[in-house]
Amino acid sequence: MHQKVPDKETAGETIHACCLRRLRRTELPVDTVELAQYLIGKVVVHETDDGRLSGRIVETEAYPVGDSAGHAFRGETRRNASLFLERGHAYVYFAYGTSFMLNVTSEAVGVGAGVLLRALEPLEGIDRMQRFRGGAGLLDLARGPGRLAQAMQIDFTQDGLDLCAVGPLWLATSRRKTAAVGKSIRIGLTRNVDSKLRFYEQDNPYVSGPKRLRE
Repeated sequence: MHQKVPDKETAGETIHACCLRRLRRTELPVDTVELAQYLIGKVVVHETDDGRLSGRIVETEAYPVGDSAGHAFRGETRRNASLFLERGHAYVYFAYGTSFMLNVTSEAVGVGAGVLLRALEPLEGIDRMQRFRGGAGLLDLARGPGRLAQAMQIDFTQDGLDLCAVGPLWLATSRRKTAAVGKSIRIGLTRNVDSKLRFYEQDNPYVSGPKRLRE
């Protein structure tokens, strides 16, 4: 049975019904693949000058150590330096000349690996997200990594931020139960394309990608 698509008025109910708690670094798995699965159901919060934006993570992709499709494969550079921070930091990059992408670092200091956040279920600041996204419908506000960053107002300003510390961008957990987590191959890659390193909350309408990769 597929989950009913919520309307804008009810989309954020769960976030207001319970308190968010900032995630501690000790709670984050060190291993990249484990972290990608753990982050499903957690919440990204961006405290902006105009108010809070938040969304529940419903889809991730792991880019573990030694992955030829990962940005750390050829070593540390000035541009990807944030990817080599200890787990729980933001790594932001600009893709295809059009879109920012938000990642959460994994592993230990000096080890380049991370988790791409691919889709969010919008919770707070939905009206503002719609303005940022040119009036897009609720389901499409943050379905896909580029849309996610645009809706959450993510750019290079957030690159390297500690997501477990007090600051404008952070990770949280809530009391809402997470549904079963599915996995599939990653989307849009030309290297290491067959690895099942994409994770998503099953039957969640905010998950991106073709239907065959959402069931």
